[in-house]
Amino acid sequence: MEYRKFGSKYIIRMDKGEEIISKLKEFVIKEQIDLGYITGLGAVTDVEIGLFNTSEKKYYSKKFKEDYEITSLHGNISTMNGETYLHLHMAISDKDQNTFGGHLNSATICVTGELIVEVLSGNIDREFSEEIGINVIKF
Repeated sequence: MEYRKFGSKYIIRMDKGEEIISKLKEFVIKEQIDLGYITGLGAVTDVEIGLFNTSEKKYYSKKFKEDYEITSLHGNISTMNGETYLHLHMAISDKDQNTFGGHLNSATICVTGELIVEVLSGNIDREFSEEIGINVIKF
């Protein structure tokens, strides 16, 4: 992974074999980013995305092993209990243009990944909501 800062934004290039969430977390900790927005594109393999079932308060995940284009990668950076918290969603497309998407659990770059992180001033923490069953933004 290589990156460069332009004002409040970082342009990041992820390389083949790098796992998106773990590399992003390393980057965010290194650059001491507490609040921000992430967007990106590229190509991935070994993807795991999920859906939160609201009635069961449980995530269901599915793994995708082929090569896929990232048609959309969006998310945010915040904190929870003083630790970095990444919340990302991804849509991917296969060779037949079938598209799948959901909450991103993991994905490995298979060609390149091009991401933009916009740093926002301040800090927003998260807390677990018993009612909903997930970690929500706490103001």
